[in-house]
Amino acid sequence: MGIKLIEKDKRYIYTLAFLYSMLVIIVVSIPAYFYINIEKRSYKENQIQNLEHYAYGIEKSIYDFSRTHQNSYDFPRSLFYNAYLYDKHGKKIFGTDNSAYTLEDYEQRMPHIISRSITLNPNRLNASKMVITQKFSYNEIYYKALISALFLGTIIFFMTLFFIRISMKPLERVNRYLNIFFNDAMHELKTPLGVMQLNLEILKSKENTKVLKRLFNSMQNMSLIYEDIEYHIKHTHVTYTPEKIDFSYFLKERVDVFRDLASVKNIVIEESLEEDINVLINRVELQRIIDNTLSNAIKYSDKHTTIHVLLQTKEESILFSVRDEGVGIKDTKKIFERYKREDTVKGGFGIGLSIVKYICDKNNIEIEVATKRNHGSTFSYLFTPIHKKVT
Repeated sequence: MGIKLIEKDKRYIYTLAFLYSMLVIIVVSIPAYFYINIEKRSYKENQIQNLEHYAYGIEKSIYDFSRTHQNSYDFPRSLFYNAYLYDKHGKKIFGTDNSAYTLEDYEQRMPHIISRSITLNPNRLNASKMVITQKFSYNEIYYKALISALFLGTIIFFMTLFFIRISMKPLERVNRYLNIFFNDAMHELKTPLGVMQLNLEILKSKENTKVLKRLFNSMQNMSLIYEDIEYHIKHTHVTYTPEKIDFSYFLKERVDVFRDLASVKNIVIEESLEEDINVLINRVELQRIIDNTLSNAIKYSDKHTTIHVLLQTKEESILFSVRDEGVGIKDTKKIFERYKREDTVKGGFGIGLSIVKYICDKNNIEIEVATKRNHGSTFSYLFTPIHKKVT
């Protein structure tokens, strides 16, 4: 039982490690933000320096050509930079690409381009202005920051996961011991409980005193708790094979068992059971659904009230419902959580309805809970498909 609980909480452990990693990244991102801004300024300054160095080389090349008698000028080209020459009227006389930008465009700030405009001395190219440009973005900085964040997050996640798993080891060991203890305890309790129940049934058939009736009802409650705990322990490693069950007959038997428990509070159980309804489900699991639903209805009902049990075919399904006239339920979302109880004064371990939810999910049984404070609750179970006897 304990080990399975740890296995089911794996998702919680991974979520905790993830959230902790995100928290660390958020905290680290504050100084990282200022660092990235510094890196961006440094990166841009470096790009501008490289561009100016390239522009100086072209300017020198133009002046060198002007001092020669060559008839043609081979303009230096680059994979990273573009260059444009403009005459004294601002008309473009040469460009290394087909850009349509004018000289005025480059004099304005363009976020995706860095440029350097140079006024040229008289030269043989009749160029008055030279503009050197380079496409510019901070993508390289952002990529580095993203990769660093992912790397840091991954390292933190696995380190957190590792330390959480290490810290869980003692709990897993304790759960293992508890698992062994519960298995041994349940095994030791099964025989004496069976003997006590059998003898009380024999005595009750011969003499039905109030004291004997109380003992028998207490014994019934102990049996219900025992069966819940036994299923809770075994369901992880025991296969409960579905079988064809006469739901009508089986439910009537279980209702008869609970009449004695209900009579202690002067509660009447009224039943409306359609005959010859069959379902395909394991007998133990069907009993857990019925017993827990009836037990809770009795537990949370006031004295001198009525519990209504219904079993009927509904379209292509089977409807089993239990309606009480009790206190109602505060939060229907939490009642199926393990160890949750509406009223701790009423007793119990808080595992009954969690077992019911597990069995219903396993067997594709729909659950509906309708409740109204101080007016009662209705638990409805929709079984599909219908298995009806052929007469």
